[in-house]
Amino acid sequence: MFGTGEILVILFVVLILFGGKKLPEFAQSLGKGIREFKKACYGEDSTPTQKSKVEDVVEIYPAEKKEDK
Repeated sequence: MFGTGEILVILFVVLILFGGKKLPEFAQSLGKGIREFKKACYGEDSTPTQKSKVEDVVEIYPAEKKEDK
């Protein structure tokens, strides 16, 4: 996708356009946006737990009850 050189050029252009004082504000708003997106995807937890993943699989593939014949 992008190499290191291209990313450095983009960051340099952004620094020139917006200045050093605005970049922390942009980074903070980006972090808040990502946090809100995770909340919307996973609920109140920031990341899904392994237990919830296992419970989802168990609901999809419940263990079959063996009947003695």
